[in-house]
Amino acid sequence: MVDVFSGRLLVDKDGRSVDPEEALQNKVVGLYFSAGWCSPCRDFTPALCDFYTELLEETQPPAPFEVVFISSDRSAEEMAGHMRAMHGDWLALPFHDPYKHDLKKKYNITAIPKLVIVKQTGEVITDKGRKQIRDKGLSCFRNWLESADIFQNFS
Repeated sequence: MVDVFSGRLLVDKDGRSVDPEEALQNKVVGLYFSAGWCSPCRDFTPALCDFYTELLEETQPPAPFEVVFISSDRSAEEMAGHMRAMHGDWLALPFHDPYKHDLKKKYNITAIPKLVIVKQTGEVITDKGRKQIRDKGLSCFRNWLESADIFQNFS
């Protein structure tokens, strides 16, 4: 993941800067392309929150998983409000970072919401994260982890 966000900062829900190298190391990462104005996004975001919470707060040790929100909101204020109101405790690419356009192109994002699950290298594990969470719940994480080439004890 270091390669994907190299030289950039991410932000947390409170707007604090986060070093992606530290935050994403040895984790399966979900790139969540979404926006507050999008009703399918507002429909899926709570399911993603529950999934994230169960993996990180209700398993010991916490699952090696992180979400990075890439916003299609219309303004920084809209993005911040959307994150505070609906998001889990995950990270985001800052609203004004033009890199979001490169990411949309790289991962072929033509519609939102889209949850692309990637390895540390940025290589796609699946671009159907949303469907897999809806269909399989937590069990899909084990498949992602097996594909991710991350060596951790997660049961």
